[in-house]
Amino acid sequence: MSHPDPEGQFSLLKKTRFAPFFWTQFLGAFNDNVYKNALVLIIAFQAARTLSASSDVLVNLAAGLFILPFFIFSATAGNLADKYEKSQLIRWVKLLEIGIMLLASVAFYFDSIEGLMLLLFLMGTQSTFFGPVKYSIMPQHLKSEELVGGNALVEMGTFVAILLGTIAGGLLVQLENANTWVSIVVVGISVCGWLVSLKIPDAPSVAQDQTINWNPISETWNILKVAQKERSVFLSIMGISWFWFLGSAYLAQFPNYAKHYLGGQESVVTLLLAMFSIGIGFGSLLCEKLSGRKVELGLVPLGAIGISIFAFDLVFAYEPYAGSELLTLSQYLQQPGALRVLWDLVLIGVFGGFFIVPLYAMVQSRTEEKYRARVIAANNVLNALFMVASALVAILLLGVFDLSIPQFFFAVAVLNVVVSVYIFTVVPEFVMRFLIWVLTHTMYRVKHEGLDNIPDEGPCVVVCNHVSFVDALIIGGACRRPIRFVTYEPIYRMPVLNFIFRTGKAIPIAGRKENPEAFEEAFNKIAQELEGGEVVGIFPEGKLTSDGEINEFKGGIEKILERTPVPVVPLSLGGLWGSFFSHSDGKAMSKLPQRFWSKVELKAGTAIAAVEVTATKLQEKVTRMRGSLR
Repeated sequence: MSHPDPEGQFSLLKKTRFAPFFWTQFLGAFNDNVYKNALVLIIAFQAARTLSASSDVLVNLAAGLFILPFFIFSATAGNLADKYEKSQLIRWVKLLEIGIMLLASVAFYFDSIEGLMLLLFLMGTQSTFFGPVKYSIMPQHLKSEELVGGNALVEMGTFVAILLGTIAGGLLVQLENANTWVSIVVVGISVCGWLVSLKIPDAPSVAQDQTINWNPISETWNILKVAQKERSVFLSIMGISWFWFLGSAYLAQFPNYAKHYLGGQESVVTLLLAMFSIGIGFGSLLCEKLSGRKVELGLVPLGAIGISIFAFDLVFAYEPYAGSELLTLSQYLQQPGALRVLWDLVLIGVFGGFFIVPLYAMVQSRTEEKYRARVIAANNVLNALFMVASALVAILLLGVFDLSIPQFFFAVAVLNVVVSVYIFTVVPEFVMRFLIWVLTHTMYRVKHEGLDNIPDEGPCVVVCNHVSFVDALIIGGACRRPIRFVTYEPIYRMPVLNFIFRTGKAIPIAGRKENPEAFEEAFNKIAQELEGGEVVGIFPEGKLTSDGEINEFKGGIEKILERTPVPVVPLSLGGLWGSFFSHSDGKAMSKLPQRFWSKVELKAGTAIAAVEVTATKLQEKVTRMRGSLR
């Protein structure tokens, strides 16, 4: 029986296999943003008197210089991360950061904007080489059930670090001898990051024979092809990149939105950034709770829906400010519509967390280990491309077509609906998992025990008593591994359920007397799935219970194991008798639902070797496990 850590994902912050890595990446993101924001503010105040270029041009050039290395070096970074031991790579990257920050302190001392811009490019390069290691090391150190929680903490940490780093950079440049203070802080943080990285455990090479191709153009093309090998992974990467498109679109407009539409000073801009970042952090942390400690793709459509709803509401949330003096933070909070704007930003962030965390976990879990860092590198290339596209779209809509910022937000919300519908149409698994998630989190409260008895890898058969039409959905929604359910054909053909069963690759079966050919074809398909290392789920009773008691288990399980001997994991379902989908008080689904959020228990026993399995023994085992709860 599995006993999850009561502290959940936060317990990882106490573990050596995660905590040093977490704080290393947190300090790196924090330092990036202290440096970038300090540089941008210095440019804004010094460029006019020290350089011929305008501050607007230099600020945008700075953004471009930081992101440019992701296009040039991501492919090489992915190759190195797959080829070499990852903890040592991280330490080398952190040493590079110390060197860059020491050079930056010299550039700050001499007020060299040109030098600081060059070093910003090097900071982007350092971040480029850290990215593939950052996401590919987690699956090597975390258990499968910890992957969502680990990603949630990293996403939360990243956005908090961005927020704190941006604020810290702004505060530092306001101090007397600002350049000196910025230099001390960025060098100090980089040294702390390196010291913490010394505690990261080894993560051995996964592709020692990998040849490094130093040509950035051809190798970028190669990693993009590698990323497309698994279509669902590639489309998840596109979804992640779309999230960065959205995030960049909002963050870039906050200064002008706050000043020209909300009438706020710089402190209001910081508040908007804080609300957005806090929302993403909170949404990311909620993912583990809502997903049941597994990669729950059903949260992705939920995230897309939530983002769209509150993105549209943000368009109409503000009350135009007609005053001439810009408002302080406290003054703005007293304005009509202020809280609505802030709540919209928080909730866009929360649903953004629901959207992005499962996608990162899916990319990590479904990518072959020896290619994982290169696929992450491809993700970074596309993320950078989408962020550049976001800037170009903003320039086009705001500059050429002269849209207002609220109108721009409306256009972005419409684009989000279009992109989401496209992704969910071409990967229906997202919608299938969403429907299951909604069902299991509205009509039922599913409590499960012992699901770790289902092996993480390799073939097995799970068997369960059959209470309702949604038994397979309840089980599939609770288990980390996908299960190929053997489903009676009339149930398989039912509306809505048919979409879920087809997308989940269920195996329809007919009675031997009804359709002998279909009966045998089902067994052939079962053998094929087991030989391919999949989990197959069957209901040995062959029909729903009509009285709440467990019917006789048929001999089909023995026929399956005779052909393909694999372990069998017994499951029991209790609490579904009397539900809308059971035959309690008449035919299932012939009456209005009477129960919502009712308690359901799903238990898994220890695996049984094929040679020890009989239908009778399995029935006795499942009956004992279920107990009195029908």
